[in-house]
Amino acid sequence: MTVVAASHARREVLDRAVLRAKLAAYPPGQFVGQESFMTAGEILALARRAGVGPGVRVLDVCCGVAGPGRLVTRELGCDYLGVDVSAPAIALARQRAADAGLACAFRVGAVPPLPAGGFDVVLLLETLLAFADKEPLLAAVASALRPGGRFAFTVEEGAPMSAAEAAAMPDADTVWPVPLDQLHALLDRAGLRVRWQDECTDQHLRVVETLVEMFAADAEHIRRHVGAPVHDDLLTAHRTWVDWLAGGRIRKFAVVAERAAA
Repeated sequence: MTVVAASHARREVLDRAVLRAKLAAYPPGQFVGQESFMTAGEILALARRAGVGPGVRVLDVCCGVAGPGRLVTRELGCDYLGVDVSAPAIALARQRAADAGLACAFRVGAVPPLPAGGFDVVLLLETLLAFADKEPLLAAVASALRPGGRFAFTVEEGAPMSAAEAAAMPDADTVWPVPLDQLHALLDRAGLRVRWQDECTDQHLRVVETLVEMFAADAEHIRRHVGAPVHDDLLTAHRTWVDWLAGGRIRKFAVVAERAAA
């Protein structure tokens, strides 16, 4: 088995291990393979707010296994391209899109840069958090959009983690919240003007609270497939998010910004 095939297999094992818990955690019909706290309804509402529809060219950045991308393509119709640095994730995304008969395109690549081509909409769902330096990413988003194109994304708003928080959080090198005023300044510098913004902290808190309950209840099944350390890190990270969202340490927002006309 090649290294890529082995990584693909491990990704599938983790996916299957938590699937039962995730299906139980989300309201009926609201889990569509997303790796986030967003529901299917939130994903579609944000995509509609950004103008996604038939013939609209959509670039989905850090798409992962592309649960939201497949949902948006199926429900709204669009010319969809998903990009992610993870070859195993893209392999799963391609497989699932093909199984569903969806004409989604995918590309493996580091972000930034982003594919060129004058996209109408760029999506970045629940992954702005993973970028320590957000300015190059936002500049790449602006370059990928046509003039008047829309950038639809979610953001975890708050101060950077303390040393103690980083030591306690699994995968802390992918957790980089940003103060809202700083984010707006970065968007402005990239030529992206905020047209709509809505807080979604309470909705996401409810989802992550239920995920914690389901991951704990299904511990035996998850541990049997991926081991106790992976399950323990999963619970630790999600419990931290409950504390942060409930206590106001982090607030969640959905945003649509527009690239200035040429």
